[in-house]
Amino acid sequence: MIALALHGGAGQYHGKDQSEKIAFLKTVCEKGQADLLSGKCSLDVVTECVMALEDSGHYVAGRGTGPNNLGEYELDASIMDGSTRRAGGVCALQGYRYPVRVARFVLEDTPHLLLAGKGAAHFAADKDCEPVTDPKAYYLVQGTTATPQDLDTGTVGAVALDQYGKLASATSTGGLMGKMAGRVGDSPILGAGCWADQNAAVSCTGQGEYFMKAAVAADVAARVKYLGESLNEATRAALADMGALGGYGGLIAVDRHGNVSTPYNSEGIRHAFACGDGAVTASAY
Repeated sequence: MIALALHGGAGQYHGKDQSEKIAFLKTVCEKGQADLLSGKCSLDVVTECVMALEDSGHYVAGRGTGPNNLGEYELDASIMDGSTRRAGGVCALQGYRYPVRVARFVLEDTPHLLLAGKGAAHFAADKDCEPVTDPKAYYLVQGTTATPQDLDTGTVGAVALDQYGKLASATSTGGLMGKMAGRVGDSPILGAGCWADQNAAVSCTGQGEYFMKAAVAADVAARVKYLGESLNEATRAALADMGALGGYGGLIAVDRHGNVSTPYNSEGIRHAFACGDGAVTASAY
């Protein structure tokens, strides 16, 4: 049994055409599903799916990132292998495409879990990651004139269960448009915006500060493991705890049985998912 879920952000989507973004999520999910069915491992599939979402420019990650209050582009990403708990992340990364690929190198080639700022950029250069040589040409969002009500939020993520019973998760974001320089949200923080163990894989999207306060991603897996809750029960309870603090957003999750959950307390969550060889479901709600 394989399962895969992707998200392109949770936010205020009523009255905003999401068709192109949903269609792209479906296309990426179909490719990831085929890869899982062919025997590719979950860690590779979530890496490749998130890289595709980063480079599309449809979401607030990768090319779709907006600048911070200094006009700079700082990106965050993380990835986690549930079978081993190996993980890697980068935050406030400047000057490189595919932050999730840099995070994957942190997982594979360092004893660390998270690299930040200039250190992350130096590491990316050492691994021959692809640089962004002209931010004005690469990033689609220029300037910070939009109001918070106008912003189309869109952290991206992927969670997967492969044929070998292994779970993995990855999350990537450009963060809040106009954010303070150096601000880091939940996406690169293990247990907050990204988590995978032997019970569940989770990727979160929304108001990062609240997801960190509630440790939402790890809370889901803990509820499954220690309380014996179903995946739907666990995701909704963890999201409700975060919501009680005043935050909004959503998440995607897959458990070791191939169940998928995509709850949200915002207006919607752009997502796509597939179980086994069944048809891909894609929606903003």
